[in-house]
Amino acid sequence: MNYETLLFSKHDGIAFISINRPSKLNALNLTVFEELEACLEEARKDKGVRVVILSGEGERAFAAGADISELATLDAIQGKEASHRGQELFDLVENLGKPVIAAIRGYALGGGCELAMACTLRIASEDARLGQPEVKIGIIPGYGGSQRLARLVGKGRAMEIILAGEPITAHEAYRIGLVNHVVPAKDLLATAESLARQIMANAPLAVRFAMESVSHGMEMTQQEGLRLEASLFGLCCATEDMKEGTRAFLEKRSPKFSGK
Repeated sequence: MNYETLLFSKHDGIAFISINRPSKLNALNLTVFEELEACLEEARKDKGVRVVILSGEGERAFAAGADISELATLDAIQGKEASHRGQELFDLVENLGKPVIAAIRGYALGGGCELAMACTLRIASEDARLGQPEVKIGIIPGYGGSQRLARLVGKGRAMEIILAGEPITAHEAYRIGLVNHVVPAKDLLATAESLARQIMANAPLAVRFAMESVSHGMEMTQQEGLRLEASLFGLCCATEDMKEGTRAFLEKRSPKFSGK
């Protein structure tokens, strides 16, 4: 399938999705949303895809937020519908069942920052700038930013980033836990691929269940989270991969996981 606003390819177990609107700083419009959903669904259903890497074309932006020309026309009802649409798409990113790595270069603002936060892991180039500047144009984060940011960096940091509306540097984002790694721009995609391959060396079902345990456990009390962890641990113990992994460890060899 050919896409108008995205570049999409699959290679050696990795699906590469890149927002391709560099002249618009990769702003997120309705077409981007529709095509991103299609790409993600294809990656989710493809058993050969183990990890997704999400990036933006050009040197200036990962995604510089929602397309303001579309936002400016919304009334209250349309605004709520647009927010729900963005939230549903970013929920798909977060709950894809496969790790999604955001490779962030340049601006990741507003919806772009929200998209990055929905990803499993975030790697930023040294020139990246992240933020939620919505209050500067009279709105608030609407694609999950007011919820995910506080969960990632804490209430106080999230309040400052959202209320001041000023972007922060990649190194500050790393310091507060918003991104996992900061690397030179020339190494951004290579670092994302290296991390993807580290993940892909592990048991697929264990990776999936681990993500589920962490993500859903965050929404529970600790005791509820522990019960979820025990249930998923039990499911792991019933897999062929668990038998292969433990056998390979005892036999001092590399495991050959089947995802079963």
